[in-house]
Amino acid sequence: MTDDPGSPTGDLLVGEPSAPSGPAGADWAAAVDAVRRLTPDSRVLLICHVNPDGDALGSMLGFGLGLRRLGLRGVQATFPGPPEVPEPFRDLPGLDLLVPAAEAYPDPDLVLCFDAASESRLGDLVDRLAVAAPAVVLDHHASNTGFGDVHLVDAGAAATSVVAEELLTRLDVPLDAEIAECLYVALATDTGSFRFDATTPDVHRMAARLLATGIRPGEISRRIFDTRPFGAVRLYGDVLGRTRLEPAAAGGHGFVWTYATLADLERHEQRPYVLEPLIDSVRCTAEADVSGVLKQIAEDGWAVSLRSKGAVDVSRVAVTLGGGGHRFAAGFTGRGTAQEVVARIRAELDSALTQARERD
Repeated sequence: MTDDPGSPTGDLLVGEPSAPSGPAGADWAAAVDAVRRLTPDSRVLLICHVNPDGDALGSMLGFGLGLRRLGLRGVQATFPGPPEVPEPFRDLPGLDLLVPAAEAYPDPDLVLCFDAASESRLGDLVDRLAVAAPAVVLDHHASNTGFGDVHLVDAGAAATSVVAEELLTRLDVPLDAEIAECLYVALATDTGSFRFDATTPDVHRMAARLLATGIRPGEISRRIFDTRPFGAVRLYGDVLGRTRLEPAAAGGHGFVWTYATLADLERHEQRPYVLEPLIDSVRCTAEADVSGVLKQIAEDGWAVSLRSKGAVDVSRVAVTLGGGGHRFAAGFTGRGTAQEVVARIRAELDSALTQARERD
């Protein structure tokens, strides 16, 4: 799950879910037209967010392969930051589309952005949005800031791959095994292997369409979810050993958290990507609705992942602290010591819940 920054939506306390508002018909038409007017040699640049996860990479690469099926030869895919693909995704079809950010087209004819809720998640690549018109944004975060020109943003979609598949359908691109594997990885990762509340009948119908191409879900799941270096197992032991439970936090709903340092990674000779699933080992705590994992990215910088089981909208908390995301999954970048960042989370949880109750 991507913890993208953005602007707040909804109430802090979870009530009835709001009706999802998908892309307007005019936006679908504009996106289709933008692709249709390309020539085989047009320069098409696909961009996903920094530190890409399965949905970002899978949606982008699956769509890029679809563009190839349309006969487009000049398709590039990229993301800001070091050009390192996390180990679980290094067997994805379409990786040959990837280029380092420094080698991406400076003046593409068309830009499509995937799974990024704000321009800040595009890093130095954000300048490409001003070059190509229109810039098409495919996303599913409720906190999307509305950047770009054509907005294929569906907050009711379980993953950005849902939006990507719909656009491929509108472009008359048939699914094949390579496209399907990319989209399946994207869908499976953002639904937690189809365990999260966003797993609707439509999600299972999409999964059925992808599986019908002949892809092997067992093999894909083992590679994505069930394979981890031994050093990462030892690292998890260290990090989980310092987990703290605060039952009175979050207005009595409970808050459980831990942190992983750069020294932890160095000691166990691991890359940062191995920490991405760590939040799932923390969020299962029965006594806490809210869970958090702080991953050190600099001497005083932390990538923070927040999760909720339903009582608290963590996207509101994350937005206040400079980030954003979804109601049940969000994040932000914190500065200071781990204890200082946790203190800000704790204070914002209590403050925001108090304000919500006063409004009621």
